[in-house]
Amino acid sequence: MKHVIEPLDLSLEETTRLLDLADDIAEHPRKYEQVCKGKKLATLFYEPSTRTRLSFEAAMLNLGGSVLGFSSADSSSASKGESVADTIRVVSGYADICAMRHPKEGAPLVASRFSRIPVINAGDGGHQHPTQTLTDMMTIRRKKGRLTDLTIGLCGDLKFGRTVHSLIKSLSRYENIKFILISPNELKVPDYIIKEVLQSKQIPFQEVERLEEVIGELDILYMTRVQRERFFNEEDYIRLKDSYILDGAKMALAKEDMYVLHPLPRVNEIAVEVDSDPRAAYFDQAQYGVYVRMALIMMLLGLDQG
Repeated sequence: MKHVIEPLDLSLEETTRLLDLADDIAEHPRKYEQVCKGKKLATLFYEPSTRTRLSFEAAMLNLGGSVLGFSSADSSSASKGESVADTIRVVSGYADICAMRHPKEGAPLVASRFSRIPVINAGDGGHQHPTQTLTDMMTIRRKKGRLTDLTIGLCGDLKFGRTVHSLIKSLSRYENIKFILISPNELKVPDYIIKEVLQSKQIPFQEVERLEEVIGELDILYMTRVQRERFFNEEDYIRLKDSYILDGAKMALAKEDMYVLHPLPRVNEIAVEVDSDPRAAYFDQAQYGVYVRMALIMMLLGLDQG
């Protein structure tokens, strides 16, 4: 039995196989309508989510399976003090596979150690978000045709953004990748990512504060919001939240085939005028998330062998 707690839990070969399957699902969805008939997905969401929870549910329903679960800790026995270990022991008897989001880093990993069913980490604190990373990779591959030979710009909150950390780790396994890290000094990529991933693998990277200076070099621009819930005080959030706003003027400086990704939800870091630009890929990206989660559910249940 396999769990996916972080993106590197899948080998390069498994990642390619998953993305190939997700592509086929996108092109031929009706082929997969009954693959998970009789199977149940438990969605254990200890913190609020719209896209991730609904896309997991849509994924399982699209495969002909069913869904059970909760959408906040307040509506579960966690409010009574039940541990993650006890919850997953019980849920293992109710469902065939589980997606868990938790505000505490490492909670899905703990769950996986006590679970009798595959556990998918749907986001744990500021740590990992593997299915978002796989969605990002599918988007890049469909838009650019490759996951190699790319200059990737990551912009906004690079300190607390779990999607950023996961994406750096995943793309660092591909050849000729360069990262340009665009953030205020207070929200720079954590030192451990710089040292353990970028420097240890000798991956070229550059840290800058102004998006305008580097947007013309990018193949992909990955925008993130400055998340209020990751700040310890309101003053810092208010001071930094408008640091980076992508608008038409900045897009005019970018390559014609530079695509903009965003894990959503956005607040105001991407102006609405950018939505009509053919390089805006973030709504396609949200749709691809359903196909990626369908493929992952199939793989973890051993239903992808044809």
